[in-house]
Amino acid sequence: MTRWTPPPSDLPTSWYNVLPRLQSPLEPPLHPATRQPVGPDDLAPLFPMGLIAQEVSSEPWIDIPGEVLDILRLWRPTPLVRAIRLEQALGTPARIYFKDESVSPAGSHKPNTAVPQVFYNRVEGTTRLATETGAGQWGTALSFACAQFDLECMVYMVRSSYEAKAYRKTMMEVWGGRVVPSPVAEPEHPGSLGTAITDAVRDAATRPDTHYSLGSVLNHVLLHQTVIGLEARDQLSAAGERLPDVVIAPCGGGSNLAGIALPFYEDAAVRIMAVEPSSCPTLTEGRFDYDFGDTGGLTPLLPMYTLGHEFVPPRIHAGGLRYHGDAPIISNLVRDGRVEAVAYPQGKVFDAAIQFARTEGKIPAPETAHGIRAAIDEALAAKETGEERVILFNFSGHGHLDLAAYDEYLRGDLPDY
Repeated sequence: MTRWTPPPSDLPTSWYNVLPRLQSPLEPPLHPATRQPVGPDDLAPLFPMGLIAQEVSSEPWIDIPGEVLDILRLWRPTPLVRAIRLEQALGTPARIYFKDESVSPAGSHKPNTAVPQVFYNRVEGTTRLATETGAGQWGTALSFACAQFDLECMVYMVRSSYEAKAYRKTMMEVWGGRVVPSPVAEPEHPGSLGTAITDAVRDAATRPDTHYSLGSVLNHVLLHQTVIGLEARDQLSAAGERLPDVVIAPCGGGSNLAGIALPFYEDAAVRIMAVEPSSCPTLTEGRFDYDFGDTGGLTPLLPMYTLGHEFVPPRIHAGGLRYHGDAPIISNLVRDGRVEAVAYPQGKVFDAAIQFARTEGKIPAPETAHGIRAAIDEALAAKETGEERVILFNFSGHGHLDLAAYDEYLRGDLPDY
């Protein structure tokens, strides 16, 4: 047996909250004008109180509302798959498992937080949400979630991705989202997640019917994603497997990594690995400091590893990893040595993506392929030492709408940033 898919009744009913378990407490976010710690009243113009409470909660477990569970059960629990064919191709004694988050309606892990965010906004009476998106995965997920609760969705999409990933825009519009390229005021600018966040926050702050929604970085977003790792723990047990030696995921803002890895945080022997692009090496080359989450300086300053909020990365295809900073929780864990980080150039990432597609049959998103690259390297290291290493990675999304990137790779035209 190589695939474990529990019934919908086995979906976790609580989220795992790492905040009260952290070795080092998080420093508070600071107000952009006063540089003083922000309170609930400062965040209320942008977020509903239900999410603000989760942002600072000291409860170790937070119940998932029934209406949220009803929608998550459309695709959850997601399969845990053993990559037998990849193992054989590598000739490794390692056992490689991946959590297949590509089976969601939006094709990625992002709906895990989009659904609860829209739910809490609807409870408070919000009728419209504004957000940003890089490669389009988050904008797609939020458009899907807004359709389930009958909210309007306004998406500011990084211009380079808006131009390169037209069908992502179409998916958002199918679910009722409105999509515009960002930055809206600079039509020649390729854009970045930082500029798109500025556009979305400015939108939300100037309309009484609108809140802002973020697909990564913030504590409540990482909290919602922990259903991934909670399911994976149970599925590994059902497979007769021990705990993994290493848990791997790509890391842009941090929700993907947090989702699969945080439920293993208290297992000290389990290594946690964040994988990022060499062209946007936030964790591997950035500095730990307070910085704005957006380019325009409208958001609270967060304690995180950062390349500087004005950083504009090259146009790599992994648009979801082109962010100048990382989640405070992930940054905290990297600084404390609990999470390790590695960076790869685009060419090596696509080498791994092609090998995975030709052995396991699934075409990964460029973001997802970063985790696959690291998993392959871990398996090859196990081959060198003869270790029976257990490797778990997050297959965070499919690449069916990223085929232009694969076309560039196959033609030999892919820039190796």
